[in-house]
Amino acid sequence: MSTEALRFAAAAPTATDTACTHCGLAVPEGLVDAQSDRQFCCTGCHTAFTILHEHGLDSYYGFAERREAPVRASGRSYEEFDHPAFAQLYVTTTAEGLARTELYLEGVHCASCVWLVERIPLLQSGVVRAELDVRRSLAVVEWDASVVPLSTVARSLDLLGYPPHPFRGVARDDMRRREDRAMLVRIGMAGAIAINVMLAALALYAGEVNGMESRFTTFFRWVSFAITVPAFIWPGRVFFTGAWASLRTKSLHMDLPIAIALAAGLVRGSINTFTGEGPIYFDGLAILIFALLVGRFLQQRGQRMAADAAELLHAIAPSTARIVEQDIIREVPAEALLPGMVLDVRAGETFAADGLVQAGASSVNAALLTGESRPTSVVVGMPVFAGTLNIEAPLRILVEQAGETSRIAKLLRQVEDSAKRRAPIVQMANRLAGIFTAVVLVAALATFVIKTQLNAPAALDDAIALLIVTCPCALALATPLAITVAVGRAAGNGMLIKGGDALELLATPGTLVLDKTGTITEGRTALTSWVGPEWVKPLVLALEEGSSHPLADGFRRAWPGLDTPPVERSQHVVGGGLEGVINGQIIRVGSPRFVAQTLTETPDHLLAAITALDPTHTPVHIAIDGVLVALAGLGDQIREDALASLQQLRARGWRTVMLSGDATDVVASVGRVLQFDAQDAIGVASPEDKLAFIERCKKAGTVVMVGDGVNDAAAIAAASVGIGVHGGAEACLATADIYLTRPGLSALVELTEGARRTMRVIRRNIAFSIGYNLIGAGMAMVGLLTPLIAAVLMPTSSITVVLGSWYGHTFARRPRGAAAISENVA
Repeated sequence: MSTEALRFAAAAPTATDTACTHCGLAVPEGLVDAQSDRQFCCTGCHTAFTILHEHGLDSYYGFAERREAPVRASGRSYEEFDHPAFAQLYVTTTAEGLARTELYLEGVHCASCVWLVERIPLLQSGVVRAELDVRRSLAVVEWDASVVPLSTVARSLDLLGYPPHPFRGVARDDMRRREDRAMLVRIGMAGAIAINVMLAALALYAGEVNGMESRFTTFFRWVSFAITVPAFIWPGRVFFTGAWASLRTKSLHMDLPIAIALAAGLVRGSINTFTGEGPIYFDGLAILIFALLVGRFLQQRGQRMAADAAELLHAIAPSTARIVEQDIIREVPAEALLPGMVLDVRAGETFAADGLVQAGASSVNAALLTGESRPTSVVVGMPVFAGTLNIEAPLRILVEQAGETSRIAKLLRQVEDSAKRRAPIVQMANRLAGIFTAVVLVAALATFVIKTQLNAPAALDDAIALLIVTCPCALALATPLAITVAVGRAAGNGMLIKGGDALELLATPGTLVLDKTGTITEGRTALTSWVGPEWVKPLVLALEEGSSHPLADGFRRAWPGLDTPPVERSQHVVGGGLEGVINGQIIRVGSPRFVAQTLTETPDHLLAAITALDPTHTPVHIAIDGVLVALAGLGDQIREDALASLQQLRARGWRTVMLSGDATDVVASVGRVLQFDAQDAIGVASPEDKLAFIERCKKAGTVVMVGDGVNDAAAIAAASVGIGVHGGAEACLATADIYLTRPGLSALVELTEGARRTMRVIRRNIAFSIGYNLIGAGMAMVGLLTPLIAAVLMPTSSITVVLGSWYGHTFARRPRGAAAISENVA
């Protein structure tokens, strides 16, 4: 036993002062063993101490800083870690044939944790290596799978107080690390070569000024040649690989002029080295490769930053979840969730995975996923899905699918894949970049030939500078980067855009066709008018309280929180309404015909109100003891932002049309309120009629169809741009180009304005790229640029385009995450 452990044991003269031998925390009075000098606060610490002591790892207790909590082994078997599906997702194979995985560990906080975790190979045979990144609580474990299964390794970590969880995203992070490592090694090698070549060049330059024997000049020229060639063979090879791919696929690529420039410089320098006459260029070429690689690395990082903005899943699903194991609840990263786990989800929280309700009853807002604006009741055995919101009460959920395999992830993957679809302006920019590359090659050749005939000493330098400075990197990046950033920002604002072509079409006004129910209106029954005294409302609400009828739901939403009297008895009359007794009075609530059956008196002011009631709304009469006392009108209420949004769209040049399957008088009434032209408020339109109307409108120009994605699916698919709003989300993602997760029409205004701004950023990027290339080409042709200066300017232009796209004012930046999305759909 270590000195530190003995010190802890000796410091325990009384129960209240007794410290745990393993963790150093206070030992509960009932666990103090007066016959032993080793005291433990729990069985977990006792087990951990025994393991360390038996394996001679008592040095652990020499750390001044130790655990902040007792060891609480979960008792899990971790059998799922041995499942082939787990291995496919999280386990890789090293060059030595070992299995490798990355695990998130709970309870990591200090150097002692690092020391202990990295001693796992001593505790468990078959484990070869364990490394712990304490900042991220990330452990890298390598083991021989033929000797020990991963579940056994996981149990060992668990017994020591570090319950492991799979670290999701390993493949992408590994790929990025490999790419970055390879590029940084190339840059480092290119930089080292450039420095050594420069030293040789300095000797040559000094020799030209002060005089140097020819044998030393020849020596330094050959040294420069010998050092520079490896820069072409390894670090600079990426440019020649890209150029060869360009030639093989018969498509002009931006690496082609760079490779030609580098090859021309190397050939000319090599010839001059062998002949002993003329400039050798090696110092400039070495620095050029270094500068180009640094520029490409910065450019890739900028592209990655833009691509990360489009990771829609992280904007919707929560980042953590609480799992339940043997009645113990603890929080883990959402990446650690696996099938078979049990989640504790409280009211107001978003589900982190797909699963079945194991315990509890609540209601779920699934608007994001299904488009259903009304909460859905869930009980034991019913499914719930990641990204949806638990509204009323705590639930226990048995996980079935999590992370990339969840329903929302699969749906959003369609969006991410479709976002790669190239807009016409992207294709135009790519064609322009190819044409520009061809023009640059011809211009460089002409510059070299003409200046050679004129005996210009820097003919080759000027041609090389022209090839480098006019590399169309910035031109090729100008459009896709702007669209990628815009799509990512739009996703954070509740607008899931499948392709850049939709943004381009939305930037120019055309015909905007909107479905009525669920798009212009709320899509649910609401109280639109009330004529009667306030004291009647609690009576109506009491009678409707147990009814599942949509009209009853409208009353409940209109008067939440009202105190209701007890109902003595009640009955539901099919097709009529409700009759009940409250405080000895007979209350009838229902259709005019149903209430009129027992009516003995109708006040004059209510007769006038009946005449004035909007005919497009459902009338509900309320009578007490045969006397009509109140009237209510219920209907599908127009969204609050509908009129203002439509007016803004019209002011920007959009023709707005309402196309609905509802009755003509209902559509006409809504059309008058929202100031549609009479011919643009069309009712009684079947799905076939809607499709035919869209096809006719497309002949005149761009047509955008906005609907709920179910009965409007055919029209949405046929439109130039199809937009799904708050209804039938899965159908929308399958057929629509854009899906709006936010209720209301204000998102349409933001969408069209964001599209217009995105096109403005794209045009600005293209204009800058073309202007830069024209100016750079002109300066190179007249001899104002050296190859080195050109190498510095070329990546600068690309970085400028990256920053211009990232900071371009396209869609407003809003807080990302599940909370923001849930707020939008609530």
